[in-house]
Amino acid sequence: MRRESYRFRNVWTVRARVDAVFAALVDVESYPVWWPDVRAVQRQDGDSGDLAVRSVLPVALRLRLKRAEEDPVAGTMRVDISGDLEGYCAAWVDVHRDRTVVRIEQDVMLCKRSLLPVEPVLWPVLRANHAAMMWRGERGLRRYLATA
Repeated sequence: MRRESYRFRNVWTVRARVDAVFAALVDVESYPVWWPDVRAVQRQDGDSGDLAVRSVLPVALRLRLKRAEEDPVAGTMRVDISGDLEGYCAAWVDVHRDRTVVRIEQDVMLCKRSLLPVEPVLWPVLRANHAAMMWRGERGLRRYLATA
């Protein structure tokens, strides 16, 4: 059975300073405060942590994120992902006019055993689920930084 690779590209715009946006994005432990779909975070060490995420579908994913790159001057970050998904997530944070723009790129494969047999028919639903999660993440980040 061929496994599907999921490539996602998202662009978030936030009315906040670029350094504040970058700081919020690298502070993974704060995600449950502002991102409703990130249910729990447990730091493992200085460079990795475990996340429990769940969006619209009644399926929780357990992920380990390991920092691969973090450069606040360049506005770049990248984490390697393992667990129920395997791959990476990278982001570029920059200013455009009066807003901060975050370009997010993810390339992952589904590894959650209970979903693998039905993955070929579920992929459109999984993509929609991801879109909902990212929409709520952008909205949550905007609210979080507006009150900071």
